[in-house]
Amino acid sequence: MAKEVLKTLDPACANRPRSVATEIMWYNYADIVFSPYGDYWQQMRKICILEMLSPKNVRSFASIRKDEASCLVESIRSTSEAQFDLTEKIFLCTSSITCRTAFGKVSRDREASIRLIKKAIALAGQFDLADLFPSVKLFDLISWNKFKLLKMRRELDVILDSIIDEHRNNLTPTNKANGELGCEDLVDVLLRLKESSDLDFPITNDNIKAVIFDMFSAGTESSSTTLDWAMAELMKNPRVMAKTQNEMRQAFNGRETINETDIHILKYLKLVIKETLRLHPPISIIPRACREECEIGGYQIPLNANVIVNIWGIGRDPNYWENPESFEPERFEIHSVDFFGNHFEFLPFGSGKRICPGMAFGIANIEFLLAQLLYHFDWKLPNGINSNDIDMTEVDGIAVSRKNNLYLIATPYDPSSGDPCQDKDI
Repeated sequence: MAKEVLKTLDPACANRPRSVATEIMWYNYADIVFSPYGDYWQQMRKICILEMLSPKNVRSFASIRKDEASCLVESIRSTSEAQFDLTEKIFLCTSSITCRTAFGKVSRDREASIRLIKKAIALAGQFDLADLFPSVKLFDLISWNKFKLLKMRRELDVILDSIIDEHRNNLTPTNKANGELGCEDLVDVLLRLKESSDLDFPITNDNIKAVIFDMFSAGTESSSTTLDWAMAELMKNPRVMAKTQNEMRQAFNGRETINETDIHILKYLKLVIKETLRLHPPISIIPRACREECEIGGYQIPLNANVIVNIWGIGRDPNYWENPESFEPERFEIHSVDFFGNHFEFLPFGSGKRICPGMAFGIANIEFLLAQLLYHFDWKLPNGINSNDIDMTEVDGIAVSRKNNLYLIATPYDPSSGDPCQDKDI
């Protein structure tokens, strides 16, 4: 049925369901993720891919990833082998990468932005009576979520207006791009297009703010959540942890650093990431809305009906996966599938016309940062906690994150020791 919705009937089922949360926080669907399928959506998606999310652009951001990964490693080293909140450090790192690539620098309001992202994503994943009964205006008027969202939106406006104004002010006197690499960043491009008459659909400040929030929320949340799940699964599965570390430490044989160009040889690391995405996809469901009447699985689906593809459930379906609840990266050695939307038993980034445009950006962040964490440190749980005690409870939302942050102890690895596994069993 997922194939019917995402391929056979695409684009008949290519709209997004409407909700109070997405309407308010994403500027009346002026973004890319939640905007209706059509010419405006195609225009904005194309701009973001060409200016930020294409494979070529993602490769050009390698120096930013390397810089932020180095900061992450040094920050962990400074903990002096005391327990610390790895979840928070990962989130700060991925948010810095996203800020620098999209906005030219880390926003001074990053902490407030992160707080708003987490709240918005949580609320967008909840059902509201006003969403279930949109024709009943009373539910819209008394919605408690709506009051909270409007307050959050006002806070968000201040942050995003500041980013736009700063870019506009920098461009006006010098005509100099704000991008960190000496070229235009995404905000520069959107401002330039706003002032031109080159677009079929002229864009406003709200369009720019919606796209900025898209890039920051999706670019930060999905990568950090996947990394957090990967580290939690590796701590619960010491055999897999040892095998992953052994692969890279033997491959790099005493080197002090890992470069992004080295990642392609880490075959088992890539299997670990695939297995993490199978059990913990960046989003648990793909919400679609029908643009026309259609038939799915023998059922007549009316116009504007919502259709939900449960990719979390598909990834754990015993009809497709042996021992589906077990974390076994080796399954992908014999189960040759990719995450590009062509294998409908494995859809962590969706499929069809609305497949995640930031997939290459997210995977580059996940692979490089996870490699740094596993190469430079040996990991253990705080005293009194064993692997069975790790809480894997999920929090509902657009992105399904872990309920509780992951606290670990990191011991710096000495590449000159010649002991890749430090007596761990593989």
